[in-house]
Amino acid sequence: MIQTLDVISVNLWQILISLCNLVILFVLLKKFLYKPVKKILAQRQAEIDKQYADARDAKDSAELSRQEWDAKLKAADGEAEKIIKNAKEKAERQGDKIVSGAMTRADEIVRQAEADASLELKRAQDDIKREIVTVSTALTEKMLEREINEKDHRALIDSFIEDIDDDGNE
Repeated sequence: MIQTLDVISVNLWQILISLCNLVILFVLLKKFLYKPVKKILAQRQAEIDKQYADARDAKDSAELSRQEWDAKLKAADGEAEKIIKNAKEKAERQGDKIVSGAMTRADEIVRQAEADASLELKRAQDDIKREIVTVSTALTEKMLEREINEKDHRALIDSFIEDIDDDGNE
């Protein structure tokens, strides 16, 4: 049995036509399918790259804003400490001024009280001197009115002392 090889034969025209069909199919697929798909993929990649760039920019901007706010916060803290320090110093100065004024006023009051006491003492001494003069004058008048003996003299002195005690108790 001998078989023929017609079934396995190679037909050159058929190979050429198949190759042409393959090339035409490849060109059509490349033109109508591959290029639009590649274009869509390129657009998507561009959008993704843009989103990444926007995200990076937003992150950088947020970091810059955070640094600015940190700097402003530190400056505000420093300013607050400075204001508090100045307020404390001012309060201390004013407190010292008030205490100094109070001390001055207290010294003035003490001096005035001492002066008033001294004046009152002088008045009391003057009153006592006037009283003694008055009593001495009265005693002298009584002595001149009569002749005094020892008994009368003692009675006169006792009377004088009683007058002084009565005037002093009033």
